[in-house]
Formats: sequence, C-alpha cells, structure tokens
Amino acid sequence: MNYTTQMDAARKGIITKEMEIVSKKEKIDVYLLRDLVGSGKVVIPANKNHKSLNPEGIGKGLRTKINVNLGISKDCPNIEPEIEKVKKAIELKAEAIMDLSSFGKTEEFRKKVVEISPAMIGTVPMYDAVGFYDKELKDIKAEEFLDVVEKHAKDGVDFVTIHAGLTRKTCETFKKNKRLTNIVSRGGSLLFAWMELNNKENPFYEYYDKLLDICEEYDVTLSLGDACRPGSINDSTDASQIEELIILGELTKRAWERNVQVMIEGPGHMPINEIQANMLLEKKLCHGAPFYVLGPIVTDIAPGYDHITSAIGGAIAASSGADFLCYVTPAEHLRLPTLDDMKEGIIASKIAAHAADIAKGVKGARDWDYKMSKARQELDWEKMFDFCIDEEKARRYRDESMPEHSDSCTMCGKMCSMRNMNKILEGKDINILREDN
Repeated sequence: MNYTTQMDAARKGIITKEMEIVSKKEKIDVYLLRDLVGSGKVVIPANKNHKSLNPEGIGKGLRTKINVNLGISKDCPNIEPEIEKVKKAIELKAEAIMDLSSFGKTEEFRKKVVEISPAMIGTVPMYDAVGFYDKELKDIKAEEFLDVVEKHAKDGVDFVTIHAGLTRKTCETFKKNKRLTNIVSRGGSLLFAWMELNNKENPFYEYYDKLLDICEEYDVTLSLGDACRPGSINDSTDASQIEELIILGELTKRAWERNVQVMIEGPGHMPINEIQANMLLEKKLCHGAPFYVLGPIVTDIAPGYDHITSAIGGAIAASSGADFLCYVTPAEHLRLPTLDDMKEGIIASKIAAHAADIAKGVKGARDWDYKMSKARQELDWEKMFDFCIDEEKARRYRDESMPEHSDSCTMCGKMCSMRNMNKILEGKDINILREDN
C-alpha cells in the first residue's frame, strides 16, 4: 500500500521501517507508536531524500530529544568549522541539528550536512531567502519564500520552522500590547518587517495550502514557529504569544487534514513559575502536538551561562510536557558558538532532557542512574566513567587530581562514605589515620 507521509502510513495501518526503528529505540509497542503518529501526538521527521537518517520519534511517551543549532553567517562564513560542529554533535548523540545558515554557501553546507548526518535536520528557510535571491527583504515576492522551502525539502531537510502564525491580526495585537524586547525571533522579525514594508499578509499563512503541498510531497515535518516567543521574562505569556499559539493550533488541524506531521515551537524567556502552565496551554490549544521549546531561559541576567538558565527551564518544561529541547550554549546572546560552547550546550540540554524523562516516567530512563549509582557504591571507577554523560570531562577531572588511595578521590580520601560503609558492613575495621589500607 502506498503512503505519502509517516502520518498517512499510520492512518492507513501501515508500519513503516522508520516506525520499527523508533519502536526499538524507545522500547514501545510498534502498534501503539503507529497510533500516536496517526493522531499527531508523535512525529517521526524523515524526509524521503535524507538517505543517511537514523530516525527518531518526538512526542508523547518518548524520550525527550534535543536539537543543536549551527550554521554559517556573514561574519562567520567558513563552512569547515561548522562541519566540525556537525560531526561533534553527532558524536555526542544529539538527535537533531538545525542549520540556521543565513549567508554564503548555504546550499553547499546544507547538502553536506544532510549527506553526513544520521540526526534529523531542520532549517528556517526564511533565513536563507535574502541570500538565495540576493535581494533586499522587501523585494522578495511571496511565492519566492515558498520556493526556498521547496528547495530545502528537495535537499532532504526533515523539518522546517515556519512562522505561519504571525498574521496581520497578530501583528496588530503586538502593536497594541507593547513589549520590552519586541519580536526577538529572527525569522519572526524578518516576516514582520516584510509584512510592514509591503502591507501584505504573511505569505506562509496566506498560501498555507501550498506550503502543505511541499511538506506532503517530501514528508517534511512542519515545525510551526513561535515568532512571538518572549525575549525577556517581562514579555512572557502575553497577548501576542497566546494569540499566535491559538492560530498555530488552527494551522495544526489544517496540516493534519493533509497528513502533514506537525510540532509546535514555544518560549523563549520565561520565569519558572509560568512554565508548567505554558506547557499545558500548548498541549490544549494545539491538540496534543509535540512541543519544541527554546530553553525556556528562566532569567535574563546570565550571558555566558545561558546553557544553565536554559537547562533549568528545559528540565521543568520537559517534565511538564515538552517533548523536544532546543539547546542553548554559553554564547547565547553574545556570539556564534565555538565547538567548546556547542559541547557545553549539548551536555546541559541532555542533562535537562534526561532529568525530565525520569520525572515523566519514560521507560528505562532510571536504569542509567541505577547503573551509575551501583558503580559508585562498588567504587568501580571505570564503570562510573562508562556511565558518565561526559566521560571525557570526568576522566580529565580525576586525572588532574589523583588520590593517595585509588578507591577514593581527593575530596574525601579515606573519609569516603562509600569506602567506609562498604568496609563496616563487611565487618571490617575503618582505618582513617593509619597508613595501612
């Protein structure tokens, strides 16, 4: 039986090879997974042209996934450093990579990333439009924006961020409800400017059916972008953000009618006490579609440490229902991340995702922690390193400060609680001051 998308297959009762792979990874019944894909509560982004893909599922009951942003820009147009980041992100087992390139050899870079990456690939075609056409923003025609989306789809991109919920009506709401940091979404701000300069409706909203044609043909998952995400905790959960979310819910249903997979993008900067309510709102207003969040970043004061502010928010968001975390690096708000920045962002985001999976009761999530704790109790350092989320850093820290007694560390030495509890429970003497072991 033929099918167009993963959702179409699921609704026809077909179990695809991608569903089989995801089922094994997640230890979930493949028929249950098929039904979740069919209902839109799980997506499996898998462009038909992404031949190197090792598919992942995002959504209800599955492990929280993380995304890594990278790409070339006018100030940093060199492809090679970004390719190194791609390879490192794959090595660190990031499930998704978003190519946010906005200048230079964007097509060459995008095709290379799709070619080498088993991780799913996302893009924001809006970023690429100005460079692709070599035109000023206001001179790009509505249909040309859609042509860029189709180009990305042909190149094998698995999901695209489209800010289709930023309508003329949303813009009026934004103007009437002043924000401290205005529209901080790069794609959203570009679309707002285009709409204002041309006095026209958002082309992605006006020609949404044509967008769905492209997504259906290549099985590109539509990541409905949050143009009005808050860029400061002052602006969170305001009228603009909520109105756009309502529109995204309507667009979700229209996409599902065409068997196009959808996930919803969310905040942004947000105080801790608002996160849980926002996760509930998204799931309610967008009919249970998977939720993809940037952070949330829980305070605005920590440039250089926003991988931490984001991990705090991400753990709370994912434990409250978010399905997909967009990593944030220490370089957020400051510069294009380096390779080291990227690694710190990935590790912080993976910690947040795993902590949330424990809270959500995701199958098998606690097993990893049990194995680490067992290795600690046994003072088996090699096993501890094996179970570390960042083995390289853990080994380096220990090597930099080796203890006198190998079964301890330089923090506690022979006062180590694990060491002494093991000894006393085995009926042995505890010798802290004596030289013998």
